[in-house]
Amino acid sequence: MSDAGEDLAGWVEARFGVRPDDTAPFVRALTHSSHAEGQAGGSYERLEFLGDRVLGLSMAEWLVELFPAEPEGQLSKRFNALVTGAVCAEVARAIGADVRVRLGKQARDDGAQHSDNVLGDVVEALLGAVYLTAGLAPARAAVRRLWRDKVQTEARAPQHPKSALQEWAAANRRAVPSYAIVERAGPGHAPRFTVRASVGKDEVLAEGTSKQEAETEAAKALLAALAAQAAPARGRRRR
Repeated sequence: MSDAGEDLAGWVEARFGVRPDDTAPFVRALTHSSHAEGQAGGSYERLEFLGDRVLGLSMAEWLVELFPAEPEGQLSKRFNALVTGAVCAEVARAIGADVRVRLGKQARDDGAQHSDNVLGDVVEALLGAVYLTAGLAPARAAVRRLWRDKVQTEARAPQHPKSALQEWAAANRRAVPSYAIVERAGPGHAPRFTVRASVGKDEVLAEGTSKQEAETEAAKALLAALAAQAAPARGRRRR
């Protein structure tokens, strides 16, 4: 194994708990399509597809163990909050994957190494590589170690902002929330979406690196704005 291979194998062992004999799957997991063109091995996309399922199964198993009395709806809220691209990107940065991503020059110049979309995909691809080279048990153990500080153990499951906004609208007899893409900017590997969230005549704009992230941020901002509007009205009623 070359010095570069030894370095990568040591990093994988330190971060994922397995030392691969063959680092090729991990090289591929760290390779963006902008760097993969014309090179052997290809990009992380197929491994990301696999790793997404590995993460989903590992997380679902873990939550069922941690919250044995919780109904499916509450478990789903926890699950959805833990496997978002933004959370996966946080994990990527925490383990130093962002400085190891192999990017084409234009993608690097555009800042793709900082993109939540890219880094989230990389973490899932790395989990796919762990699964392929070592099996499910080490992949499951890696998920539990890397997400340990992110699992919410409080009694109440986290509420997704879009669900919270929908419940607020129903409880206050308001229109069903709607979302519309106002603008899509940036290159394909590092897009920026601007989304409008509306409840009747009330609306806000928010940005994100994906449509889902932008909608989530818009729902969060609109919910805060609606709550602020309601606060003075409650104060007048109390007086």
